[in-house]
Amino acid sequence: MRVAPRLTLPHGTLPLPTFLPDATQGVVKGLDAVDVEACGIDAVVMNGYHLMQRPGSTTVAALGGLHQMSGWRRPIITDSGGFQAYSLIRANPKSGTLSERGITFQPEGADRKYQLTPEKSIQLQIGYGADVVICLDDPTHVDDPPERQRESVTRTIAWARRCKSEYTRLVAEKRLPPERRPLIFGVIQGGGFNDLRRECAEALLEIGFDGFGFGGWPLDAHGKLLHEIVAYVRALVPAALPLHA
Repeated sequence: MRVAPRLTLPHGTLPLPTFLPDATQGVVKGLDAVDVEACGIDAVVMNGYHLMQRPGSTTVAALGGLHQMSGWRRPIITDSGGFQAYSLIRANPKSGTLSERGITFQPEGADRKYQLTPEKSIQLQIGYGADVVICLDDPTHVDDPPERQRESVTRTIAWARRCKSEYTRLVAEKRLPPERRPLIFGVIQGGGFNDLRRECAEALLEIGFDGFGFGGWPLDAHGKLLHEIVAYVRALVPAALPLHA
């Protein structure tokens, strides 16, 4: 009999595949942690980009981390915030910039600019107490031209190396034993170009991650899921490693 795959995380075991509700700023809208748990949900996704702004990393730390703040006892996956910053800048180029260093952005109505580097993204996510942290990446839309997809892959690989280096440093500095160590996922970019997706996946596999994310916008211009591309990316990742999409 085939045994279903499972992820063993600091705050519990996560059966796969699983559905992860979006608890952007620490809560699933309209529900509290007790309600979500009663629905049989095993884990939630929270967003590093939004948490950095509100309530802010200092407040999260003062409240004892995301689990204490939210009242959620099960695993938490944190998104790096790269996709949200990308969406913001794509909608309004004046709101921010991307460079080899990282992402600088100023949300509408905000009185300050935010700087998100690969190192800071990992520092924030580990500081939040996440069970799975995700590397900062440079997302694209599937319809972006080849030169933009190439730039994205090159930058995503470079940032992944920096994320992994910072992750390794922090795990050692905090002396986290295996049972308390969060997993780290890389993100596979490349848009609709199979050769770029493969190049990105091979580079990330060489760096070494516990799992991977499907990078970029997963819908076409008509709002339909890009089944073939998602399936192709899944095939690039060894079956023993999870893929988040």
